[in-house]
Amino acid sequence: MNTFSVVLAILSAIRQNHVTAILDLVSHLECSLVHRDMDLKHCITWRPIAIRVALTLVLILPATWAPAQDAKQQAIQSTKLKNVAMCNGEDHTAAGPQVSGCTALIESGLENQQTLVIAYLNRGDALIGQGKYDLAIKDFEESIKINPTYFKTYNNRGVAYSKKGEFDRAIADFDTAIRINPEYAAAFANRAETYEKKGDYVRALKDFDEAIRLRPTLAGVWNERCWTRAIVGELQTALTDCNEALRLEPNVAATLDSRGITYLKLGQWALAVADFNSALQSDPKIPSSLYGRGFAKMKMGDVTGGNADIAAAKAIEQNIVSDFKRYGLN
Repeated sequence: MNTFSVVLAILSAIRQNHVTAILDLVSHLECSLVHRDMDLKHCITWRPIAIRVALTLVLILPATWAPAQDAKQQAIQSTKLKNVAMCNGEDHTAAGPQVSGCTALIESGLENQQTLVIAYLNRGDALIGQGKYDLAIKDFEESIKINPTYFKTYNNRGVAYSKKGEFDRAIADFDTAIRINPEYAAAFANRAETYEKKGDYVRALKDFDEAIRLRPTLAGVWNERCWTRAIVGELQTALTDCNEALRLEPNVAATLDSRGITYLKLGQWALAVADFNSALQSDPKIPSSLYGRGFAKMKMGDVTGGNADIAAAKAIEQNIVSDFKRYGLN
């Protein structure tokens, strides 16, 4: 049962004044509230590193919480529960409602410090989703003021800086997150992607290695290491990584794209086309898959088809040709 479902059940119990049921549901809520670690996405193919960690933090309700006895108090509690659900984003709403829910908690003046740390953090995450990186950074800074030792806030601020192109500041935040918690795989993975964006593939691979050691079931990290290994020419180990990523999470477009790039560098044109076709079935506007497929078609003698794919890729991503040259494909 997710947080949103629990909230609905609690609201129903409140209306019926079922005290025991309410307390049981609150106990469940304590264990199901979550904060999502932010991840970076590759600037060309948007590869997600899907890391989620459930927190045993209660945004609103202590374990001894009891239902209100009058309609006004019940209405207040109902509103607070709804704000918790929105702030958590557990009902998969857009970023706007999540920002609203967190803002209501922050501005209520009723929440404890632990609650505010997560509310600012979650609102910052939602603002990143809206592309409002400076506002997100301000929220992360507020969270850090309250709790300067919470490693996830530094990780997420690092993501905001990286998305702004401020790579050195991003790396400094990932460094801090790792210093506080050396077992935090998300920070290693995000720092690796930032090094990758800077073209520092040696450091990127080292961090991907550590992220995989810590969390070997994260398919997105296997995919990113595949991509990086393909770029530096470690093609057989790149294939191994992509295959492991697809074993963990089959039919992911980003991983199929990575493996397609690897096949391109191996000169295996038909296998590359097959992977790009599969990737484009999921997302027909991945520029690297379009360009890669066009590149392979040209090598196979299909000039018309190749030119069409390359033109489509250029229309989406104007730097795609220089990107592929940087990958050693020209």
